[in-house]
Amino acid sequence: MSSDDGWRGSVVLVLGSSTGGIGRHVASLARGLAAAGCRVLVCGPAATDEHFGLSTSGVDFAAVEIPADPGPQDSGAIRQLRKAIAGRDAEVIHAHGLRAAFVVSLARTGVPLVVTWHNAVLARGLKGQAGALLERIVARNADLTLGASEDLVERALALGAKSARLGPVAAPAMGAPRRTRAAVRAEFRLRGDTPLILSVGRLHPQKHYDLLVQGAARWRDLDPAPVVVVAGSGPSYMNLAQEASRLHAPLHLLGHRTDVPDLLLGADLAVITSDWEARQLFAQEALRAGVPLITTAVGGLPGLVGDAAVQIPPRDLDALDAAVRDLLGDPRRRADYAARGPRQAATWPDEPAVVDDVRSAYAEIAAVRR
Repeated sequence: MSSDDGWRGSVVLVLGSSTGGIGRHVASLARGLAAAGCRVLVCGPAATDEHFGLSTSGVDFAAVEIPADPGPQDSGAIRQLRKAIAGRDAEVIHAHGLRAAFVVSLARTGVPLVVTWHNAVLARGLKGQAGALLERIVARNADLTLGASEDLVERALALGAKSARLGPVAAPAMGAPRRTRAAVRAEFRLRGDTPLILSVGRLHPQKHYDLLVQGAARWRDLDPAPVVVVAGSGPSYMNLAQEASRLHAPLHLLGHRTDVPDLLLGADLAVITSDWEARQLFAQEALRAGVPLITTAVGGLPGLVGDAAVQIPPRDLDALDAAVRDLLGDPRRRADYAARGPRQAATWPDEPAVVDDVRSAYAEIAAVRR
């Protein structure tokens, strides 16, 4: 389906609180759907709108305050959602993430529901049990489930989803660097051929940046010893900073950065140490930029990176250590992976292709309802 033909109905996009990939994806979809002639309403927290500029992207926006965890406060979000869609003659509601989909399910709007699963439930104990119940309710209430990775599709089907398939999530086009490689390296006072290792993402236990801290401490015996920088903010900041100080690890926590293209230009290696990811944004940015990537083989990452990255088991410090030493010690191998990245990136769907795929999904469930 090209962007010039196909479904052009009325859709409501719903999301919860987001400062990362889900918000970027919804903003991209909203713009693309509106450009294709669809009538688009986005419903989500006011703070998410402020972060991504949803209400200024040419679509309607309604504040629906979906809290991070289920509870009695969901009743307020349900009322806000029902009020927002009243009289709009919506043909499809597309919820992004389990929390948004749960609120839509409870609202019982009678409008066909598409749900995109962006993340896995990783919590254990009571919180994990609550998450599993949430998954089951969402899976069984959706007319169509789109998974950002194959394991999410399999999970939804196992929990009773009526219909589920892979739903690609495109990374937004990355801007060009604004500084030179030398200028980026000067920021971190790197001399000569000192390697710069980069990771970008939320500082959260799921990302396991503690492995990077421990690795940075080990790599002090290399000559020259690499410097590790992590761009991002989040709840793990203090723990990581304290651990880096205790181990005297040459690792810098940069906080939130808007110059990732610059950082990639200055980097010699990119590293991802997560327990789980679907289509991780930084993995896509690193491969597009031609920066050799080391990543854990979890979730959707193996299918995303193919043979264009070195894949290691999760939570394996020795494997991370060996992979970094191997690449830093072999310039020809680094150059090979640098060339593989853009070739792999060329196989991914771009934002217009993802919009067309979603429009096909909307047409599919609309036809079933008719």
